[in-house]
Amino acid sequence: MSMTSANLDYEQAGELKIGQVGIANLRVRTLDVAQLSREMRERVDRAPKLFGRAPVIIDFGGLAQMPDVATAKALLEGLRGAGVLPVGLSYGTRETEQLAEQLGLPLLAKFRAQYEPVGAAASAAPPARRESAEAAPAKAEKAPAANTTSPGLVQKTPVRSGQQLYAENRDLTVLSTVGAGAEVISDGSIHIYGTLRGRALAGAQGNTDARIFCREFHAELVAIAGHYKVLEDVPKELRGKPVQVWLEKDQLMIAAQ
Repeated sequence: MSMTSANLDYEQAGELKIGQVGIANLRVRTLDVAQLSREMRERVDRAPKLFGRAPVIIDFGGLAQMPDVATAKALLEGLRGAGVLPVGLSYGTRETEQLAEQLGLPLLAKFRAQYEPVGAAASAAPPARRESAEAAPAKAEKAPAANTTSPGLVQKTPVRSGQQLYAENRDLTVLSTVGAGAEVISDGSIHIYGTLRGRALAGAQGNTDARIFCREFHAELVAIAGHYKVLEDVPKELRGKPVQVWLEKDQLMIAAQ
C-alpha cells in the first residue's frame, strides 16, 4: 500500500526536554512513619505556598537497613496525607533500585551527591546532615572564593515568577530582581543586586563554601548545600535588608551586611 507524503504527520504530540529541577530531598534518619509525616505536615503548615503539594525525593541512604515495601508504601501515603507529593527515591544501592521498582517510582541519582564527601566509594552509605538551626546574627566574614570551574553566569534581566535559572559549576550573578515564585540555583555562590523574593539555592552540588548575597531580602527560601530556611524562619528585622547567607558548622546563618 502506497502513502503520499501529504498523508504523513511527523509532528510529535509531546516535546520532551531534560532540565535542572529544584526538588526537595527528604533524608530519612529514623524510620518512624508517624513522626516523619507529622514533621512534614508542620513544614507545610508553616510555609504552605512553598511546600504545599511540593514534589519530594525520598532518601533512605542514612538508614542501616532498607525498609520493606509495606513500610515504604505507608511512608508514601503519610507524606501525601501531610500535603506533599513523593515523586521518586534517591539513588543508593541495588536494594534501593529494587524498592523503587516495587513502589513504581523512578530512581534519581543526582539527589545523593550532596551527601557524599569527595572521593567516597559508590557503595558507601552517605552520612546524614543535620537540618539547619535558627540563624543567629553574626558579623559576616569575607566570603571565600567559590569552588567553580568556569566563569560566572550573569543574568541582566529580572527572573520572573515561574522561571528557573541554573548556573552549573559556577557562580550566579543577577543584576536585577528575583520575583516571587522564581528560582535561582547555582553550584557556586549567588549574588543578587536587587530584591530576592523567590528561592535561591547555592552550593547545589554540595559546596558548603558557597554563599548568597542580596540587596533586599524577602526570599521564600534560601539554601546552601541542602541546608535551608524559609521566610517564616528568618528574623523579621532582616526582611527588606541587604543580607548574606552562609554555612557555619552545618548551621545556616543569615546576617545583615
